[in-house]
Amino acid sequence: MRLALPAYRALSTGLFFAAWPGWWVYSQLTGAHRDGWRQRVGDYGAVPLGNGRPRIWFHAASVGEVNAAAVIAAALRQSIPRVRLVVSTTTAHGRAAAQERLGNIADSVLLAPVDWPGAVNRALARVAPDLLVCVETEIWPNWLAAARRRGVRTALVNGRISPRSVRRYRRVRPLMAAVLEGVDRLSMISADDAARIRELGAPPERITVNGNAKFDLAGAPPDPAVAEILRRRFNLEGSVPVIVAGSIRNGEAAPVLDAFQRVRRRFPQAVLIIAPRHLQRVARICADIRQRSLVYQRRSRIGGAQAARTAPVVVLDTIGELRDLYSIATVVFCGGSLVPRGGQNLIEAAAWGKPVICGPYMDDFRAATDLLAAAGAVFPVADAQGLAERLEDLLDHPEAANRAGSAGRAVVEENRGAARRHAAVLAALLQAA
Repeated sequence: MRLALPAYRALSTGLFFAAWPGWWVYSQLTGAHRDGWRQRVGDYGAVPLGNGRPRIWFHAASVGEVNAAAVIAAALRQSIPRVRLVVSTTTAHGRAAAQERLGNIADSVLLAPVDWPGAVNRALARVAPDLLVCVETEIWPNWLAAARRRGVRTALVNGRISPRSVRRYRRVRPLMAAVLEGVDRLSMISADDAARIRELGAPPERITVNGNAKFDLAGAPPDPAVAEILRRRFNLEGSVPVIVAGSIRNGEAAPVLDAFQRVRRRFPQAVLIIAPRHLQRVARICADIRQRSLVYQRRSRIGGAQAARTAPVVVLDTIGELRDLYSIATVVFCGGSLVPRGGQNLIEAAAWGKPVICGPYMDDFRAATDLLAAAGAVFPVADAQGLAERLEDLLDHPEAANRAGSAGRAVVEENRGAARRHAAVLAALLQAA
């Protein structure tokens, strides 16, 4: 185990220098990542980081982790008003979400350095945090080890380790154990997450279970005015059935569209809003729609000075709208679950009081899925045929669908408070420093 971290450092250094020239040339020629490559190598230059102490660096991979970080950071700010917050993300979409959600409380929003010793050491020297906080599954060996060597306290909050992830991590267990034994606190979502990270080598005495902060994010009562605005924007009159398929992954558009065609035979006014997990999938989804001779419109071309919605299918090609679009759904389908991609967050849809259908692959959100399913708010299906049948059943029985949605909303309310508990772990860690 003592050799695991040095071996990883050597491997990551070799890979970095092998890949860096080609990546840099690609970014200069295409413009992709051009604005962020300096930050990727830990060069934050004159980025304002805020004065004073303590300084906490939150790292969140992308939009989902940013949402969890936002409510935990806000709770921490309430208990320690003088705290300075730096937030980093792995993806550009995550950075945009962090700027929107944390812009009023974070002193700086950055792109994270790649997990190469030179980059993380340069970044840590510039940011100089008192505490490095990784959100959910962000376990980066070089970064965490470098922080430990510098005397920076480290924590994992809203931690989750899915069965799918633990199988992958087992292959490099000596490395994981070497990294996790240096993390000061591991504040996990569920007892199952705690057991899995303990199996990977985390010290049991540093692990606590504090729930899912995303229940707090979705916990505020939704504003009915949002739904009314969106219904007008999408030209939805009366009781038109609306199916929102959120965060669709590769391989899911076809079964969703096939199920919708079947639904349309019984409910000819039904509308499908389909949102890909990544915007680069929009063109492929549009091609799948045309293949089925369905009429569609892109969301960016609806409303305002654009045309009214008239097509039965709307493809969401904008960022940041999905959460509010759940407000106009009759039924929600959770993407990433009909294919083995671990699922997506169901809590936002449940917070709006909507019944949710998901496939069998919800490993990354198992705790929330089980809670909501036990309450009768989530309906697991095995395949595309099951999806079509469940959609028809819920649309056929609106009272039952409403009861399911209300049950989901109740689960969200009952599980609020996790953000404060995760923040308390961080506050105690700072005080112990």
